[in-house]
Amino acid sequence: MLPLEGITVVTLEHAIAAPFCTRQLADQGARVIKVERPGVGDFARAYDTRVDGLASHFVWTNRSKESLTLDLKAPAAAQVLARLLADADVLVQNLAPGAAARMGLSYETLSAKHPKLIVCDISGYGDDGPYRDKKAYDLLIQSESGFVSITGTPDDPSKAGCSIADIAAGMYAYSNILTALIARGRTGRGKHIDVSMLESMVEWMTYPLYYAYKGASPPPRAGAAHATIYPYGPFATGDGKTVMLGLQNEREWLAFCRQVLGQPALATDERFNANARRTAARAELKALIELAFAPLTAEQVVQRLEAAGIANAQVNSMADVWAHPQLQARGRWTEVMTPAGPVPALLPPGCTEARMDAVPALGQHSRSVLAGLGFDAAQIEQWAQDGAI
Repeated sequence: MLPLEGITVVTLEHAIAAPFCTRQLADQGARVIKVERPGVGDFARAYDTRVDGLASHFVWTNRSKESLTLDLKAPAAAQVLARLLADADVLVQNLAPGAAARMGLSYETLSAKHPKLIVCDISGYGDDGPYRDKKAYDLLIQSESGFVSITGTPDDPSKAGCSIADIAAGMYAYSNILTALIARGRTGRGKHIDVSMLESMVEWMTYPLYYAYKGASPPPRAGAAHATIYPYGPFATGDGKTVMLGLQNEREWLAFCRQVLGQPALATDERFNANARRTAARAELKALIELAFAPLTAEQVVQRLEAAGIANAQVNSMADVWAHPQLQARGRWTEVMTPAGPVPALLPPGCTEARMDAVPALGQHSRSVLAGLGFDAAQIEQWAQDGAI
């Protein structure tokens, strides 16, 4: 039995943050009923066609869910949502600011009738404040939170290569829902959870915020290198590849000079004999390191780093990660079904058992969900003909 079996989640969701949250709940056994717009669905379904004709984001964040199509503006919507929420434990939504409240789906409205219901609102900036109605997408929140200002090269700021603001908000929503379920088990009461992408990202930005405390200079943009520790980052090798390595202390610096570079005198060179000095002279030191690496392949450099106890990694491509030997050895890959057939899927981190059911087709479960709520076949068919479902 998975931990969340018996928990029902109703979700009015699109894009990434809320779907990523509810997929975690589904992974742990919750029944997740995803309400989508008839004919169109979650707009993330149309982001691309990279997974056998399906969208990569959608396949990633929507396995193990039931898709119920429902026009939220149709007269039928109020009846269907009322029956869904009567038996639900959790409502998750990331509609436009204020949209859920206008439909009577705020915690304040619902808690009177459903005191055990947990309502989780996910938004860009939160349920109130001057930015409440401002549009928010992942890149925009990366910028607003300060993340872009410290990421990239000295000449060009950069975003992260994946949707980290959405992911951060989704995971904080997930963890808050889990704690609300625990609290409900003690008090019998539901809870309102208000998760903003901005606050989620600013939490992740707390180290650079403290680094720049009281007007101090922020961490400089250093590309793929560490902003304040050196050598810590990518270095070219003689076979055209790149090795990532990281030193944390003076003991490792000494071992690096002796065993990796073969230049023990460099360890006490006054230009480089403390991290602050190495960081200040990083261009000069990078040239010396890459000169030492030039006769070596990436594999040979890694062998030396391993022997010296220096942390290192390959700069893997997506193809490399699909074939990563550590993930293979630990049996972390399984398969999930999709409307286009089976695709590989990573087991949730930390889990050896998880629910890994299919990614739903749009409206695949509409009739079964509605029948389960007690609506008769004739009514369901009429709604289908009217375009309400």
